[in-house]
Amino acid sequence: MADLQLTANGQPLMTAAPCTLEEFLVRQGLLPRSVVVELNGEAVAPSEFSGRWLTDGARLEIVKIVAGG
Repeated sequence: MADLQLTANGQPLMTAAPCTLEEFLVRQGLLPRSVVVELNGEAVAPSEFSGRWLTDGARLEIVKIVAGG
């Protein structure tokens, strides 16, 4: 199994390949429905997370959704 080198929120990190965006989020301890994600400059809908495969060098911006009052 190979590793992918990614950049998430400006920080370099590695993850095992193959890996979907949803799998990556879960590995990072994030609930896929609680985040907004941009992959390589493109916003990705949560319904697409399980079908988006990460590639070496991918750039992710991940923002947690926080409810408040």
